[in-house]
Amino acid sequence: MKKSKKGRVLIVEDDMLLSMVEERLINQLGFEVIGKVTKGIDAIEKEEKLSPDIIVMDISLKGDMDGIETMETIREKSNVPVIYLSGSGDRYSVERAKKTGFTDFLTKPVTGSDLKEPLYNAMNEHNGESENDNQVLKSA
Repeated sequence: MKKSKKGRVLIVEDDMLLSMVEERLINQLGFEVIGKVTKGIDAIEKEEKLSPDIIVMDISLKGDMDGIETMETIREKSNVPVIYLSGSGDRYSVERAKKTGFTDFLTKPVTGSDLKEPLYNAMNEHNGESENDNQVLKSA
């Protein structure tokens, strides 16, 4: 019997309602949400502890660090694929995010169809089927 690996996702989102919606969409797409946090410092700790396959990261977060600063810190130790979510697709945020390497940069609100391809692409990156350096910006 063939067992397919479920992608393990860490959600970093400071809006609890959006966090619940994102969790439901990710689960419906066949991925497993292994953790949800609202602050950058908590995301860094959870990433180290849980080793997710993918991080879904909000740009605006509560606390001292935004999502991009959080990923800069995570990048010091990990190449985990990240999908950024933002309330706006402003050029400044996109340019900052590019420096951390990302699978996609999506503007909220997101739907299951918005997340499907980026999640599968991120799993391919995680499994070594494509290089993290070959990011393609799909929206901004």
